[in-house]
Parts: sequence; structure tokens; C-alpha cells
Amino acid sequence: MKCLFIGGTGVMSTEVTALALKKGMDITMINRGNHMDRIPEGVKLIQGDLDEVSVQEQIKDEYYDVVMNFVVYKPEAAERDIKLFNGKCSQYLVVTSACIYEKPVKAFPLTESACVANSPWDYARDKIAMEEVYRKAYKELGFPVTLVRPSHTYCKWSIPVSLGGGWEVVSRILRDKPVVVQGDGLTVWTITHARDVAVGMVGLFGNSHAIGEAVHITTDEIITWDDIYKSIARVLHKEVKLVHISTEMICAAMPNEWGHFMGDISHCAIYDNTKIKRLVPAYHAETTADEGLREAVEYLMAHPEMQKDNPEFDAKCDALVAAYEAFKKSFE
Repeated sequence: MKCLFIGGTGVMSTEVTALALKKGMDITMINRGNHMDRIPEGVKLIQGDLDEVSVQEQIKDEYYDVVMNFVVYKPEAAERDIKLFNGKCSQYLVVTSACIYEKPVKAFPLTESACVANSPWDYARDKIAMEEVYRKAYKELGFPVTLVRPSHTYCKWSIPVSLGGGWEVVSRILRDKPVVVQGDGLTVWTITHARDVAVGMVGLFGNSHAIGEAVHITTDEIITWDDIYKSIARVLHKEVKLVHISTEMICAAMPNEWGHFMGDISHCAIYDNTKIKRLVPAYHAETTADEGLREAVEYLMAHPEMQKDNPEFDAKCDALVAAYEAFKKSFE
């Protein structure tokens, strides 16, 4: 199978590339080359951006069984791809997002036909607009698109947390500092290891039944945010003090997080995976949260170059905790 990957060195795409190579696929990758160490041997690299004329020239006479774009975020990029690849591939897959559903969610589990209307977050709004462009092209041009909707995907070098980065949270746990969690920490969430997502995604390659469809690829394991942070702490052999603070208060201290929290993180996320299991019978998310988090934390601890402190984030967390403690004390 002849494949063109656009992107290919991110959290999800690195695992997809590795699995596709293992299955003997012929892969050409368009990539800016910022993470050359993640590009495995056997991949044909076109270094650059898909918007560049020189890159487009290199692929203009090619025909691909599969084009897989991991890095479309705007409807304008979707329109570009339709012009570039219509009639030049048998299937075009694009990574969209499960964050696009209306919040708060009215019924669980979310199916692919649930209401798409996420107004608080510009990222989600752009993904919705992007999907609309692809759907129109499928209906009017027969553009062979498959919309892949993952949720919170992570890998060995990306710890899934709700606020801050992996090291920022791990560092606070190691220093016995409280960790801020939105709400009461009991919001149920879905984190899926990229290895598992790759099985579903590669299984969609060349699958004619997936064309014109939107497909979830997530785990069926349901956990809470408290579960995630406690699992991280267990790997570190530490107790973690979780301080539960309202989403509104967190966003007041960190206004840049408002859209992300109100449009995604502060709401429950439970997804129906019936469709991916029907399309790809081999699909099953095998990595539990405890297993995946252990791998990610151990990888972080073994790589000092990833342990970059963020004093500004630390100070804001300290200020949030202090304000919360003062509020509680005022009732004593």
C-alpha cells in the first residue's frame, strides 16, 4: 500500500508510522524536520510544509492508496488538501477531534452522530468548520475522506494532564506541593495510548466502508481526573495532595485556559467505539491507564532534558491553592 503521511512525528502519528512500516506499507512523509530522531528508517522524507510550492511539485504526479493528514487545524487547510488530492488518492484520512461535541453533553456514551456544536473553544470550532469542508467535498465531489476523531491521546513522552505539562505536574508531586484539579476531580475522562489509536487508524487504511464516515478511536476504559493524578503519584512512590478548584476560578487565574476548559477538559468524556470495532475487528485498546501512565512517567524521569521547570505556572498554582485555603479558612 502506497501512503503519504503529512506530519508523522507527533504523539499519535509516530505510532501510526511505526505500525504502518511494520505492516510493510510504502510511506512517504511530508515533515518540517523538527524531530528528525522520530522519523524511522524506511520512510521517504520530503522535508518542508505542504503549503510550499516545491513540496507540492514533488507529489503532483503521484497517486496514493492512502493520504493521511495529521496536522489540519483550519478549514482553509482542508480546502487546500481537497484541491491537491482529489482524484490523486483512493482514500484520504484526516485527524479531527472528539472535542467537537456540544457541551455539556446531553447523553452518554457519545456516538459519532451526537450534536456537533462546541462554541466555547476556538480549536473545536475550527475542527467543526474543517469537517464541514470535507463533508461537502465528499457529497459534491466524491472526495474519499475518512474523519478520525480521537480524544485525549498520549504516548511514552507525553503525560496526559488537565493543567500544565507532564513535568510541571510531576515536579509538584515530587516536591510535595499540591496539585490543582478542576472541579471535584470526579469528572470522568478518556485517555487513549497512541499505540492503541494506531491499530485502529492503520486498520482503516484501504477500508472502503470507512469512506465518508467519522470514526471514534478511543479506549473503553473510563477514569476520573483524580485517578489519573493518583496513578502518576504511585509511579513516583509519593502521596499526592489534590486541591479541587472550580473551573471558573482556574480560568480567572489562567485566562488562556478558558476555552480549553469550558469546551473540553471540565466536561465528562465517554465515547462509543462500536463503529471502529465494526470497521476494524482487530481494534481493542489494550493499554490501561495505569500501564500507560507508568511508562510515560518512567520515560520522563529517565530523560532529564524533558524536565523543564515553569516558575510562572508554579506560582499561579501556588496562588490558586493559597486563595482556596484562605476561602475555606474564612468559614472557620
